[in-house]
Order: sequence, then structure tokens, then C-alpha cells
Amino acid sequence: MDKNVRMVLTRFRAGSAIGLGVALMALSGPAMAEITVMISGGFSLAYQEVIPDFERETGIAVTTLSGASQGAGPKTISAQLERGVHADLVILSREGLDELVAAGRIIGGSDKELARVPLAAAVRQGSPKPDIGSVDALKRSLLAARAVSMPESTSGQFLKAVVFPRLGIADTVSVTVVPRGIDSTSMLAAGGSDLALGPVSELVNQPNVELVGPLPEEVQLVQVFTAAIVDTARHRDEAERLTAFLASDRTLAAIRKAGMGAGRRSPDALDADSAKAACLTSECALACVERPRRPPSMFQTDSTACWNAPSFEVPGLIGFRPLERRNRSLYLF
Repeated sequence: MDKNVRMVLTRFRAGSAIGLGVALMALSGPAMAEITVMISGGFSLAYQEVIPDFERETGIAVTTLSGASQGAGPKTISAQLERGVHADLVILSREGLDELVAAGRIIGGSDKELARVPLAAAVRQGSPKPDIGSVDALKRSLLAARAVSMPESTSGQFLKAVVFPRLGIADTVSVTVVPRGIDSTSMLAAGGSDLALGPVSELVNQPNVELVGPLPEEVQLVQVFTAAIVDTARHRDEAERLTAFLASDRTLAAIRKAGMGAGRRSPDALDADSAKAACLTSECALACVERPRRPPSMFQTDSTACWNAPSFEVPGLIGFRPLERRNRSLYLF
């Protein structure tokens, strides 16, 4: 059977959202363009929602692989690339990307910020929501939990290396570290833990899981999820097209639905009116806040989408703290 026919039938049986027109083009025209993406969990929810539109509009077939941004296990993106697993494009936290750049795995200048997401906590649906509104309240809630689950990737490393020692509970809190965010929420939903910690985007829209809210600013890490082209990419042009699509305004609704804020857009978008418009939603993790003290260097992120803007109030916004106009640098994440 012709390769293109097999591909169309496989996608049809798998219930792919690729349009009929694209399928017919694959049967009658030249070989269909393809791209392989390796993505971590933090951006997956928004990604899964918009990829069918990209496939339908461009005729580019997307194969998606999964891997953790950081960690020591064999399923991290770094480990998979190291042992020869092919990917044209990777999407992961900035911290994980920095490791790939240092290892020479990424084409220079190909990285593009897609979304920003803070750390949060979740409980099993129907369970009482603990108080995490302050550092002291968070400490009490963590110590009261029978078990706390979290991924071993970027967020888990930050919590273990920075937050728990700072709270003085590194040796007393009962923590179970699992490979991925989905493993953490599955453990929570099954009753294996009382509290799950991780990026907001890995805690929302999960079965039997309910978001409590973001962690206090003093112990917060805003992860920047970024796309970049792998140095061994076989389909660089297609990877550039997908990167541009994911970084465009076409994905904003899906990003906010997943509890994230938009990544850095063009300078024209970084004015007060655009910032205010972007913040006018109550079901997202966007925030306009004074730039906090940076965490230790190993967890620094490139939060450089800054501009001067007047203060404004958005009731109900997660993590929002109004500022007065003093020519301060503000940033939107």
C-alpha cells in the first residue's frame, strides 16, 4: 500500500482531527510535510487544543512525543535526544532549554517564548481547600498533608531545593516525587496524596482534581515555556512555521484556558492598554505584579517582557496586586 494512503488511514483510524481536504491532498499530491515535536507537560494542554488547527490549515502532519523538561530519568527530553530519539522541535521550560543549549542540541536563535505559568496547588475534587494564601499558611498546610505529590522536573527541583528549605520543612514534609505532572495529579485523584504542587497548567482540567490557587509570591517560580528547533531537525521550515503559529495570537485563548499567561509577544503589544486587555479574565494565571526578588541563579528565567504602565485593578485575577504608577518596570506572565 502507498505510504501516503497508509498514513491517512492510520490517522483516520486514530481519530485525528486532520481535515478531509488535507487527507485528500496526501492521497493525490506529493508526500505530505511532517514534523516531530517533543513536549513537556506544562504546555501540553494548550498545545493539544491548537495542533488540529495547525494541521488542517497548513497540511503539515504533527507527531508528538512526550518528555520532562528536567530530571534524572530516561524520559526527560534531554535523555531522549541523547540516545537518538528524533525530534524537530522541543517545547519545555526555559530552565530545561538552557541545558539543551549548553549541550549544543539547539539551533541558535530559534527559541521562542510561548507561555508563562506560576506554581500552584491542587486537591482531590470535593476535598477541603487548604489555606495557602501566605508563606506561613502554606507551611502549615504542607505539614498537615498526609502526602504531597509533585513532578521531579523544573518545578519539583525548585520546590525541593529552594521552597522547602526556606520554610524549614525539608526534612519533615511528606513528599512523593513522580516523573511527570500527570503522574502527580493521577496520584492525587486516586487518593495517594492530599495535595499536588506544580505549574497551574498541569493542575487544571484534570479528572477528579480541583485547583486551590497559586503559591505565595515569596516562594513563587514563574516558568517560561519555550519552543526551539533541535540541531538535528529534518524539517526545519515546518518547525519554524509551527513555532510562529504557537507564538501567535491564535493560541492565546487556549493558553489562558490552561491557566497560563502569554509568552513575550511583539513590542507593540507591550503597552498599558494591551496589558490591561490581556489581564481581563478571571480563569487564568496572568498577573501584573512588581518584579519579585529573583530566586537562585539555577532557577532564573528570562522575564524581560517589561514596560512602564499605569496601575489598574482587575477584580478576581489570580495573583493580581495593584501597583501605583511610579515608572516601575512591570511584567505580564
